[in-house]
Amino acid sequence: MMAASPTVFVVDDDPALRRSLHTLLSAAGLQTETYPSAREFLAAFDAQRPGCLVLDLLLRGESGLDLLEDLQARPVHPPIIVLTAHGSVPTSVHALRAGAIDFIEKPMRPAALVARIREAFDIDAREREARGQRLAVLERARRLSPREREIAALLMEGKRSKEIAGSLGISVRTVEGYRARLLHKMQAESAPHLVTMLLLSDVKLRT
Repeated sequence: MMAASPTVFVVDDDPALRRSLHTLLSAAGLQTETYPSAREFLAAFDAQRPGCLVLDLLLRGESGLDLLEDLQARPVHPPIIVLTAHGSVPTSVHALRAGAIDFIEKPMRPAALVARIREAFDIDAREREARGQRLAVLERARRLSPREREIAALLMEGKRSKEIAGSLGISVRTVEGYRARLLHKMQAESAPHLVTMLLLSDVKLRT
């Protein structure tokens, strides 16, 4: 199945600006959807759709910062570019600390905005790939036997085969057999690769 094309989600309560951005971004070849409010955006929000969010901070009756913080609290969310006509240093710091990847004041330079959106697409693609890899590692780890999990945990502690054998009261040859099965099941090229994979994916091997 082909991956879905990324979309620019624009949330701004100014209808003229929404139309302008839709025309600008569509002309640049970017799939675009616009929403007049955070409420309407959230009603249509699907975390599985790739893309980025271009968000105005001052929405009629709503706060763009509230939407920013809401999305950042979710396990999966798009990169967010804040676009506002009422920028200030404290507000920009707040937005960036809340997780925005950029803070752009209106009127924006169209070429700069399009370039930043393309960078946001790249960020989103990398994050989605990393999540996919982590989920794959977690699924493979879930299928390990109790003994394989035990040996993997000792490998993560930096133990050598001889030390693992002594700790578990089994032969070095038996440990090597488990190591080989671990590498095969986890699709790791070597013991260091296995340990790196498990650490980066935050796999919990012991309860």
